Amino acid sequence: PDLTGHEKFWLGNVKYNISRIHVTAVELPSASISLLPGSGIKLVIGNASLTIDMNWNIRTWMFKDSGRGTVHISKVFVTAIFSIPLDNAGPTSIALTSCQTTPGDVDIKLNGKT
Repeated sequence: PDLTGHEKFWLGNVKYNISRIHVTAVELPSASISLLPGSGIKLVIGNASLTIDMNWNIRTWMFKDSGRGTVHISKVFVTAIFSIPLDNAGPTSIALTSCQTTPGDVDIKLNGKT
């Protein structure tokens, strides 16, 4: 979904809109899944990266600008634990019981015109 909003700064209000958000690349160079006896599954992802392309638009009382942008997030580490109830009553379900994420580097490039 698009991200739209406004922020108030000492210069006044800034309205923004980020649209056409597309994930263009996902890399999971180090991922492992292990069983946790009696409790569920542990997923570990190391050194992951994600690239997102988007359109952006900003407007203030003094100027407006718009363009394209790219966000690249790298060196992300995730550890997630999922529980799987082992009863035979009904369909199997999976629940996320724990998730830890360590963010890495973020590189933002905005191209636009005034």
